[in-house]
Amino acid sequence: MTAKSPHPQALDHETALLGLLLHRPASVLRLPLRREHFQQPLHGVIHDAIVVAAEQHGADAGVLYIAETLRARTDVPNLMGRLRNGVLLTDYMASAQVCGGTPEWLAEQIIEAWRRRHVHALGSRLQQLADTDTDLDGVVDQAMSSFVDSLEELPPAGRWEPPTPLAPRRALPRFPVDALPGWLAQHVEAVATFTQTPPDLAGCVALAALSAAAGGRARVQVRPGWVEPVNLFTVVAMPPGSRKSAVFAAMTAPLFAAEAQLVEQSRPLIIDAQLAQRTAHRDAERHATGAADTANPEARAEALGMAADAALAAEQVTVPATPRLVADDITAEAAGSLLAEQGGRLAVLSAEGGIFTTLAGRYSAGVPNLEVFLKGHAGDLLRVDRKGRAAEHVAHPALTLGLAVQPEVLRDIARMPGFRGRGLLARILYAVPANTVGHRRIGAPAIPADVAATYDTELRALALTLADHDPAAPLVLSEEADQLMLALEAELEPRLADGAELGHLADWASKLNGAIARLAGLLHLAGGLRTGYTGPIPAATVEDAARIGHYYLAHALAVFDLMDNDPTVEGARIILDWIIRTRRDRFTRRELLASLPRTRFAKGADLDPPLQLLEEHGYLRRAPAPPATGRRGRPTVPPYDVNPHVLAAETAETAEASPT
Repeated sequence: MTAKSPHPQALDHETALLGLLLHRPASVLRLPLRREHFQQPLHGVIHDAIVVAAEQHGADAGVLYIAETLRARTDVPNLMGRLRNGVLLTDYMASAQVCGGTPEWLAEQIIEAWRRRHVHALGSRLQQLADTDTDLDGVVDQAMSSFVDSLEELPPAGRWEPPTPLAPRRALPRFPVDALPGWLAQHVEAVATFTQTPPDLAGCVALAALSAAAGGRARVQVRPGWVEPVNLFTVVAMPPGSRKSAVFAAMTAPLFAAEAQLVEQSRPLIIDAQLAQRTAHRDAERHATGAADTANPEARAEALGMAADAALAAEQVTVPATPRLVADDITAEAAGSLLAEQGGRLAVLSAEGGIFTTLAGRYSAGVPNLEVFLKGHAGDLLRVDRKGRAAEHVAHPALTLGLAVQPEVLRDIARMPGFRGRGLLARILYAVPANTVGHRRIGAPAIPADVAATYDTELRALALTLADHDPAAPLVLSEEADQLMLALEAELEPRLADGAELGHLADWASKLNGAIARLAGLLHLAGGLRTGYTGPIPAATVEDAARIGHYYLAHALAVFDLMDNDPTVEGARIILDWIIRTRRDRFTRRELLASLPRTRFAKGADLDPPLQLLEEHGYLRRAPAPPATGRRGRPTVPPYDVNPHVLAAETAETAEASPT
């Protein structure tokens, strides 16, 4: 008896799949297909040719290589004639344009149709045997055994295999909170717990706060000829909604309190100087008027001399600037002026990254202005030109930068002119902590009052104690600390060579030991303010600083990977993060576009490359297109199904590393 196909769409699925594979031959290697799964034998031959081309040429495989493979087949009579000399291949490719499924989904349908053909053939065979005198028991047992064995060679239709990982992300360490002095570590932990943020955020802002309090007022002499100021540039990258502003407020509040106290203390001095200057100007004007009113040459000369003396006295009166420790979004020109006014010390602290756009030339016709920040980090002589006044020179500027930005900003600054070439990116200590959004504990305990009070007292005292240190307090290393620094240098140097582990990051990594020295100075000041920080920095403090420095090294490697990363891969990661965060097992393009940042995905077409990459790696599968309704309008776009392995793996990781 002649059996009809048990799966009437099988040939359509085979044609559509071959069309997709002819467009992207390498994807055939992920499919659990064999020639016998195809209902049309010619389709099995084409499939085998695609496999050969993909194995031999990889991503470079194309329809020409496939056609050459088919021409070489001598075991199939009149093969090229049946393929119409290759024209049939282009027909299949054209059919892929209207296909509503992915290669994986179509392969599943083809395998399912093959299974059903087996069932249909078995039923036909048993029906034939039922009409004979054959011993049925043995025939049935043999037929069923053969059938089951053939089915067990393949996984059940619809099963998901684990996805092929994207370009691997680096495993990043957590911020070593225990390397901080006790009062600082306790506050960092308490803020992180209360805000349910990773301790990296509070830890990095804490270091920026120490730098703001001590920058420009102390310097570490590592050894003769090598001096490091104690100011830092830190940048933490976290996604929106990560409570960056709340952490910044908790960590920087004592600095603003210290600034207000300095303003109040300076008020009488400023008023006295203003009065003295105003009096001298009035004396000069009075004597000048007297000289103009007298006709006596001798009296006029005497009055002019007295006017000149008074004017010179007025110029010699220095009116102290109102103290300023912290600025937010500021231009490079304004930062230079404030550095000159504030004796070379200023901190730019912000929970946003707008300062980078400003430095790139937002207010200077697109011309980058990096000099103030480059010299402000290094402590090099800075000349500040002012309108209507003589230029001022800042001998040892100490600029602090402490920012919390969105991860996209890191990629943006890598493209900003001069940022890497002139060394700005190499001066920054980066952190990209784990994202806790979606896993945060509700009702976390508040910051203990005694912990907050101690932090406020200690940080404010550090800022006030060092405010009048001019010149900067010298900090030296103990003999053991010096030996440890030498060992750190010896360990790092070979890793900076071309082709070595850090060769591609030599601009940043070559400053690592200098950063460790700066960190050691800050930890020494913070830990010894009450007990005497003027003594040598001990080796234990340098060890703690080295732990923090190597934390930043690990994160810098990840950040520069991100800066240099393929945008398609990074876009795929953004989509994966959204899937995991929202626990979606199915979604539409429209839902995805509405949920992702428009700065990264401005239009639907921007989703195509990362979605295709996720499909190719087995993270997603496009569901079959819904049946046509016959109504006019845009065709319904099929949704995407998410590989269950993605959500299962994330659930396991979250259970192991849930925030406290």
